[in-house]
Amino acid sequence: MTTRDDILRIGEFSFASRLFAGTGRHRSDAELTASLEASGAEVVTVAIRRLNLDNPAEPTILDVVDPRRCAILPNTAGCATAEDALMTARLARSLGLPNWVKLEVIPDPKYLLPDPVGTLEAAKALVADGFAVLPYIHADPVLAKRLEEVGCAAVMPLGSAIGSGQGIHTAEEISIIIEQANVPVIVDAGLAVPSHAAQAMEMGADAVLVNTAIARAGNPALMAEAFRRGVEAGRLAFLAGRIAAQRYAQASSPLEGVIRST
Repeated sequence: MTTRDDILRIGEFSFASRLFAGTGRHRSDAELTASLEASGAEVVTVAIRRLNLDNPAEPTILDVVDPRRCAILPNTAGCATAEDALMTARLARSLGLPNWVKLEVIPDPKYLLPDPVGTLEAAKALVADGFAVLPYIHADPVLAKRLEEVGCAAVMPLGSAIGSGQGIHTAEEISIIIEQANVPVIVDAGLAVPSHAAQAMEMGADAVLVNTAIARAGNPALMAEAFRRGVEAGRLAFLAGRIAAQRYAQASSPLEGVIRST
């Protein structure tokens, strides 16, 4: 088994890479391009509300990301209400972008925590509208199950606050979501280093999404490569099956035939 043989399927899409990459906060287009190449990511998120659609001649992030190599995942970042998110998702589709969306409904500008009620409301409408919906949520197992039941193609629980670099504070809740889910679980937000990504994958997450940790690193391309390797290592460890934790030590060498002093 290699990670290239281990395919992730979300709706009609299939991917070998389980690292999703964000496009925000990069210092330059050159750094973004280099980090995407190094990451091996096949899914790249783009915030539709941050494009200047009033000036079609102005270069945008869509001119930097090669859609022949990466699937563009539109997201509704910047939307504070379900209504805003619906409008933005439909705008993305009208631009000819793929018929799926990372759904974000975030009314609080300080902590950037997603609105569970607005997210569920928007998800129902978007699924009915034919979208493959990937909702960004707090690590709430009940909400994750409700979103799956209304037809979402995946769920994206946070590890910790967006851009905080705190790692996975919600491991217990994410483990429950993974246990109960019949759709892919993608851990999103708060990851800072490859060991955080490996931890998520070892738990059984299907993928992780990383943005700030790569974009704001001293060397984004090198950090992107490190995350790629962390995701691959964590996934292989999950597939291999870890040993059970035990209270007492166990000798790694057999004790039979050991020469003992009299």
